[in-house]
Amino acid sequence: MTEPEQETSTSAALGAPARGHKQRERLGTVVSDKMMKTVVVRVERVYRHPRYEKVVRRSRTFYAHDEAGAARVGDLVRIRETRPLSKRKRWKVIEVVKAASVPQGSTAEA
Repeated sequence: MTEPEQETSTSAALGAPARGHKQRERLGTVVSDKMMKTVVVRVERVYRHPRYEKVVRRSRTFYAHDEAGAARVGDLVRIRETRPLSKRKRWKVIEVVKAASVPQGSTAEA
């Protein structure tokens, strides 16, 4: 009986959710940052079709809360599932993994 008690205290110390719900994380690209404290993140998944063996790409967009406003269009970000923050926002930006090399929308004419 002492071992399960130690495991729960250890998992709580590591920052695991208290209710036992594993929060999902996704890696995606910011496609819009025009809203205040909100970014739109496109998460792409690549899989092989079960019958035809063709590589299929599917993408989905998520609205994510960006408190610091650090994410810009083109950045690669990590988002984590959270409680509902608004009608469509259920994700938070955890970190900017890789910043965009050239800002989107800027036209460099020589």
